Amino acid sequence: MVENRPWANFFAHTVLIIGVALVVFPVYIAVVASTQAPGELMRGTLPLLPGSHAIENYTRMWQSGVSHAGALPAAQMLWNSFVMAMAITVGKLSISLLSAFAIVYFRFRFRMFFFWLIFVTLMLPVEVRIIPTFQVVADLKMLNSFAGLSIPLIASATATFLFRQFFMTIPEEMLEAARVDGAGPLKFFKDILLPLSVTNIAALFVIMFIYGWNQYLWPLLITTDPNYYTIVMGIQRMTSEENPQWQLVMAAVVMAALPPVLVILFMQRLFVKGLTETEK
Repeated sequence: MVENRPWANFFAHTVLIIGVALVVFPVYIAVVASTQAPGELMRGTLPLLPGSHAIENYTRMWQSGVSHAGALPAAQMLWNSFVMAMAITVGKLSISLLSAFAIVYFRFRFRMFFFWLIFVTLMLPVEVRIIPTFQVVADLKMLNSFAGLSIPLIASATATFLFRQFFMTIPEEMLEAARVDGAGPLKFFKDILLPLSVTNIAALFVIMFIYGWNQYLWPLLITTDPNYYTIVMGIQRMTSEENPQWQLVMAAVVMAALPPVLVILFMQRLFVKGLTETEK
């Protein structure tokens, strides 16, 4: 029998509503600020209702940007961020799937040593190894390029570990049946492992896309050509000028937040399913 507690339900819903309001309110303020007239936000008070300059601000940011601050049109910066995030995501997934497949299904000397060697790299983020990484990228002449933006960030020990754990839950009978049918390692990987890993791939795709999209330090370090500026770099340059045009900054912030939100919305079902299956 389920006990009915009206006050408990009311309290729970109240807490949830307050929590949602605390999360959504800053986003609403950013949207409102992006619709204000030039100089309106410098008065010290922020209106709580949208202004009448939304089309003007978004159109200017999308088409021309803020050239004197080093910010390209948002359309180009968003494209650069998208290319970088997709390259990082696809690269991480590809390498992690293949490395987990090799560790689980191939028997070779020092197999577990190499797995833990990969896992130990979690302790060495880009910020720690940034100087030697920059030197390698510079020596390979990959500065100011999408290859330089993405290749140093595509290794992922976390994804390798998660795929390894998932592959270990697949019954050995599947591998034996594939061998009996004459399937080689690559066919087993393509026809059995990949279809079974779709939800895990979707969950990691969302996480890695957001990781790549939000990169700031690495693009700032290796990019001096404005044609390769990402949207995060553009926002930083707009806020560092002497008199920032905050209505344009907030318009860029809103546009920068849309792609990750859309990815989460479109892949929400697979994302949640992939996380729960990974936990099992």
